[in-house]
Amino acid sequence: MHITFTPIERSEIDIVLQLFKEAAVRIAQMNIDHWQYWHNPPAEKVAWVEAGIKNKEFYFIKNSAEITIGMLRMMDEDLLYWGPQKDKSIYIHSLIVKEAYAGNGIGEIILKQIAHDAQSKGCQYLRLDADAKNEKLCAYYTKQGFEQVGVQELTISSYNLYQLVLNQNP
Repeated sequence: MHITFTPIERSEIDIVLQLFKEAAVRIAQMNIDHWQYWHNPPAEKVAWVEAGIKNKEFYFIKNSAEITIGMLRMMDEDLLYWGPQKDKSIYIHSLIVKEAYAGNGIGEIILKQIAHDAQSKGCQYLRLDADAKNEKLCAYYTKQGFEQVGVQELTISSYNLYQLVLNQNP
């Protein structure tokens, strides 16, 4: 499957918030207490999305028919979760695959494409986090080749930090 990453525009914030809400509903149906604040997001979460859109970090994921199948945020640094880092890396947040497309290996395709693109830009790592309470998601990232390298305690939860080595020779 061919996918593309299309930058999200400020005028599309309602679509982004709706994707978060839909994901929160799916997660709740799995009895996982994660992302439930997206049902009625607090101002600081909306501001986080607005800043990401302004910084050209949020992307719609589209298939070859140009249908939006999900979204994500890609960052060059992630001070909140990872702190200052010397290694050139890409940080992934908010990876969502719409329910109609979930379970078909699309997440793996997305992660592999991001890893390929990051490696071609000279990045050493692909990094992300997952709420420690979401054991299924944590196991998924491990299955995709990510190694847990830390834990970040934030006010809303504990997050496992994962990285995938891209370039063996820095």
